Amino acid sequence: MCTTSIFEARNNFSALVKSAEEGEVVALTRYDKPVAVLLSYADYESKAAKEKDWLSEWRLSHADELDDIGLEVTPSRECPDPNRNPWD
Repeated sequence: MCTTSIFEARNNFSALVKSAEEGEVVALTRYDKPVAVLLSYADYESKAAKEKDWLSEWRLSHADELDDIGLEVTPSRECPDPNRNPWD
């Protein structure tokens, strides 16, 4: 794993992207604290796929607990139902 500051990364971004494409993970730091990671798109996709698989497996194993038990659910204000008129 390569570690570099954000300031240095701006000056060497092309080289860091090439390193990431070749499979090396690049950690970006600000004031010596890691704040971001640069990795290849293939690595990102494989990690995202594993995360999706984990969630799907968890939902299947807890399907009986996640079934609707007849409770009225109040929709969230952050994600309202677009098909429902909020003034009704």
